[in-house]
Amino acid sequence: MGITQTTHTNEVLLAGRVSGEVAERTLPSGDLVVQLRLVVPRGDQPARGNGSCRATVDTIDVACWSSALRRKALRLREGMEVEVRGALRRRFWRAGGGPVSRYEVEARALRRQHPAVSPVDQQQTMSG
Repeated sequence: MGITQTTHTNEVLLAGRVSGEVAERTLPSGDLVVQLRLVVPRGDQPARGNGSCRATVDTIDVACWSSALRRKALRLREGMEVEVRGALRRRFWRAGGGPVSRYEVEARALRRQHPAVSPVDQQQTMSG
């Protein structure tokens, strides 16, 4: 499968679990940003030489800049499942001895995901 037309895009869709505290920061410019960390499972990795598989995760920083997204993000708590749509950005700043950079997802949309109800839980809810 190949790309027949040159198309440039920067779109990210993540679904994962909030890790740690959601924090609002005021930047030196006076801009407000709410930052959170999302843990996203990679799924099972291929078997290694010893035949074992290991599940791993990626921990991804997310930045919410608009006032509506900041308000939504500040209602999130550690362990909540969320979906984030946005774009990958590389941020640069000066710290200590020189320039530093890091990648983060700049959120355009954020919504809480409600865990699926298992048939056992559903049956217990209906019978209780």
